Amino acid sequence: MLTVTEAAAEAITALTAQQDTESAGDSGLRFALQSMEGDGAQLALSVAPAPQDGDRVVGADGGAKVFLEPQAAALLDDKVLDVQQDETGDVAFAVLPQQSV
Repeated sequence: MLTVTEAAAEAITALTAQQDTESAGDSGLRFALQSMEGDGAQLALSVAPAPQDGDRVVGADGGAKVFLEPQAAALLDDKVLDVQQDETGDVAFAVLPQQSV
């Protein structure tokens, strides 16, 4: 199952707090399969007010939620969602392999 780091959970919480205040608490970050080409897949990332039918919901400490469309859930099953900062200070989500303990 996708693991969400504390830093990613904070970023999700900040993003969803900017959305419509009526749906705050229910909204989350949604991954959906956009296209599948060869060995690679492209995922669409969006802030959603609620999960869609069939979505898997991954919760993190702090209330951040990630909604995974079924095909995206299968692709991200062994991954970690984190955030990384680039040289200009912008923050972006990153999907990384899980580290074996």
